[in-house]
Amino acid sequence: MANMSLNKVPMPEQDPGERITNFKEVALGYTEEMAKEEATRCLNCKNRPCVSGCPVNVRIPDFIAQVAAGNFEEAYQIISTTNCLPAVCGRVCTQESQCESRCVRGVKGESVGIGRLERFVADYHMAHAETVQSNVAKNGHRVAVIGSGPSGLTCAGDLARLGYEVTVFEAFHKAGGVLVYGIPEFRLPKSIVQKEVENLESLGVEVRTNFVIGKTLTVDEIFAEGYEAIFIGSGAGLPSFMGIEGESLIGVYSANEYLTRVNLMKAYSNKYDTPIRNSQAVAVVGGGNVAMDAARTAKRLGAKKVYIVYRRSEDEMPARAEEVHHAKEEGIEFMCLNNPVRILGTEGSEVRAIEVVSMTLGEPDASGRRKPVAIPDSNHEIEVDTVVMAIGTSPNPLIRNTTDGLDATSRGCLVADEKMATSRPGVFAGGDIVTGAATVILAMGAGKTAATSIDAYIKEKNQ
Repeated sequence: MANMSLNKVPMPEQDPGERITNFKEVALGYTEEMAKEEATRCLNCKNRPCVSGCPVNVRIPDFIAQVAAGNFEEAYQIISTTNCLPAVCGRVCTQESQCESRCVRGVKGESVGIGRLERFVADYHMAHAETVQSNVAKNGHRVAVIGSGPSGLTCAGDLARLGYEVTVFEAFHKAGGVLVYGIPEFRLPKSIVQKEVENLESLGVEVRTNFVIGKTLTVDEIFAEGYEAIFIGSGAGLPSFMGIEGESLIGVYSANEYLTRVNLMKAYSNKYDTPIRNSQAVAVVGGGNVAMDAARTAKRLGAKKVYIVYRRSEDEMPARAEEVHHAKEEGIEFMCLNNPVRILGTEGSEVRAIEVVSMTLGEPDASGRRKPVAIPDSNHEIEVDTVVMAIGTSPNPLIRNTTDGLDATSRGCLVADEKMATSRPGVFAGGDIVTGAATVILAMGAGKTAATSIDAYIKEKNQ
């Protein structure tokens, strides 16, 4: 019998006062009994609206039915037929605006906790199952994947399951892309990402780190090595700044640099030679998930005061509601309707304050959100010693500048059609390098589409 509770089974979490002293995961995950209880809230709808809301088309009712029955490994096998990164998706996917937003249970209460159940199933599998080497027969064709973020890993995994010999080229010393350098440990443990990468390697995927495509190798040289197709999933790692006075002061970071130093290069530990400023008061400029990640990281690094400075109201914030909620619990102060105009420094060229102007909301702009308008004579200062700019990123131009025949937009994004094919034959692209900064699951969807298109391209080419 279906569990008709209007509310999800609560997710156990670390206490806010405790978690700001460590980098351990905030959400602790369901127990087996919690997972089964939540799974019985699913009505197993005939038309399955939740599946249509999932960019990788996970068979959601099928796996949830197995969870309800206590068949957790079977649930994992169902998920993994379409999603090669379930432990990641269960933690950072924006389910509330995708699969869960379509859930019928959400009409008169809370939707089924699809993401929480996916996380539980993936974690159960990792804890109980042994990695099994793939027995898929190789088809003799080679494909290169540039970038080991969510789009690249998904494309590589799907192609490997089809029998392709896949090599992933990663610029950093660890695979995972934004999953390892951009998302903090307390939201996505790096051991989880490593395990997902190992699962792909068990399928026969080769991962080559410290390869900067455009420098170490070019796209043309990859083709010359015998690869028949290339997928570019190198993301959007070039940070944006506001162009205001004081951005060159000591103590101003892009969120990209700040989080990379902490997440991937372990700047929080004296054992590693990647220091980061010992901040007491931090202003994080922006209102997205990256801004929340940077602010919550600063708190864990010991900052006494951490501010989110955002030019619109909280209602317009693009960050997940859960991340905003957690940030507030952890003592982050929200200074909405404020926009930086300059960063002020000491005689030693270090940050001492950020000057902001108060804003009000006017008519909607092209994004549909009400446009922020400065209020005259409302300038005021916030005393800080560190400023983190989390206002977006764009693709690094290295690959397009070293590759002939790749069309790009004025924003520097590669142009790809609905099949992820670029203007150069044999080269496909997807994820943030095409869309600009977006979500993990949308990047995965692009990688999945590209794998299907690459398979069709190579088969047609070899007829």
